[in-house]
Amino acid sequence: MLSSLFSRSSAVFKPQNIFTAVFKPQNIFTRNRGQLAPRQVKYIKRHKGVIPIPIGGSIKGTTLAFGQWGLRIKGNGVRFSAKQLTTAEDVIKRKLKVLKGTKVYLRVFPDIPVCIKGNETRMGKGKGTFEFWATRQPIGRVIFEIGGSPIREELARDILRQAASKLPTTMEFISRSTPPRLGKISSWELAPPKSEAPVQDSVSV
Repeated sequence: MLSSLFSRSSAVFKPQNIFTAVFKPQNIFTRNRGQLAPRQVKYIKRHKGVIPIPIGGSIKGTTLAFGQWGLRIKGNGVRFSAKQLTTAEDVIKRKLKVLKGTKVYLRVFPDIPVCIKGNETRMGKGKGTFEFWATRQPIGRVIFEIGGSPIREELARDILRQAASKLPTTMEFISRSTPPRLGKISSWELAPPKSEAPVQDSVSV
């Protein structure tokens, strides 16, 4: 090995070759097949962050885009771990196995590394070690959609109800006709139909 570190032409020692040979960078995260995890990340650790609150008026991601039925966050925003999403997805796939042509759509992806330090650990000595992948989602965000082939509403409600029991927040069942949501307010509450709008009496001056 040492003979390869010397240049044959000039016989000059190159110390940078030792660094590249011994301290070769390696991928710290291992991503198994079928696991919800990004292929590579720029930074190994990240700040904890906060769950976003939809206060700007955007209703993006609150309606169905691919499937016929869906599961949407009804309670407060929450941080989903990759294991929680995988468990709920497996429940849906197991129930839809008997129906040919059905598909499951996952609208979110865990790409935030979560680092945890042990209990009763003294302060300092850097950030904790990597523990799992997670994603932060606000209230009203669609998490799962099912479709691909016609599914009866009673069956879809039962399947998504079992999947919602695996998630750490309150979920709601939605369809294609369900209006978008802005925080805890539905679009029907923001703009009621014209027939229900109050009529103002004309006042003569």
